[in-house]
Amino acid sequence: MTAKIINGKEIASTVRKNIKEQVDRLKESGLTPGLAVILVGTDPASQVYVGSKEKACIEVGFHSEVYRLPEETTQEELLALIQKLNTDEKIHGILVQLPLPKHLDEKVVINAISPRKDVDGFHPLNAGALFVGEKGLVPCTPKGCIHLIKETGFDLKGKKAVVVGRSNIVGKPVAMLLLNENATVTICHSRTQNLKEELLQADVVVAAVGKPNFITGDMIKEGSVVIDVGINRLENGKLVGDVDFDSAKEKAGWITPVPGGVGPMTIAMLLQNTLEAAQNIMEN
Repeated sequence: MTAKIINGKEIASTVRKNIKEQVDRLKESGLTPGLAVILVGTDPASQVYVGSKEKACIEVGFHSEVYRLPEETTQEELLALIQKLNTDEKIHGILVQLPLPKHLDEKVVINAISPRKDVDGFHPLNAGALFVGEKGLVPCTPKGCIHLIKETGFDLKGKKAVVVGRSNIVGKPVAMLLLNENATVTICHSRTQNLKEELLQADVVVAAVGKPNFITGDMIKEGSVVIDVGINRLENGKLVGDVDFDSAKEKAGWITPVPGGVGPMTIAMLLQNTLEAAQNIMEN
């Protein structure tokens, strides 16, 4: 069998269209969702991401503010800006582009963002809400992964899901979201013994380990759903995921490509989170 390709670009486009329709309705009642993005330094990949986010905001009709700060920005200056945005009524979502320059403390910066405006879903209060099953803002990439799985029509209830990777940004939150969908979840990582045996039992695989082509077709259960979060650049410049796409697609039932799979969904879910944050603030 050859897997069906889960087209993240098309699915993200539909999500963005729905968001735009909701934004148009909100504007009629006097509310325009606002997103502020902060970029410190000149990391090329970060600049591309921030540009994409800015473009996506404008496309759906958000109020967008981008702060491009010099590399030498101090922690005090960055925290002062975040505090200003926390109290700005035009701004409903605040995103600080990671990674930050080494002299800035990522944890302190994330914790300074108001949980109600933490559209990345990284604040400990939002992470805790996800853990205990309460309402909060959910990290964008994991949220996008679940959306892609649901788009296949695959029912997660009672199925075995294996997450490869245990980061706070993807691995742990996606595992919690899968649990919330009543899947039976195993988290694997670089020190997992018998990884292949774990994967061969998995009805769903979420790969977020950061190693190019790490998971091969002989490790995939026939007919499973494979969500590849990894994005790695090879020496020849080619972008590949954590899953060896060519061999895995011969075993999987559904698979995301890299690029064009999870990536577009991350920005779509950022827009969704900003919309939800605006609606929450309006309701309260």
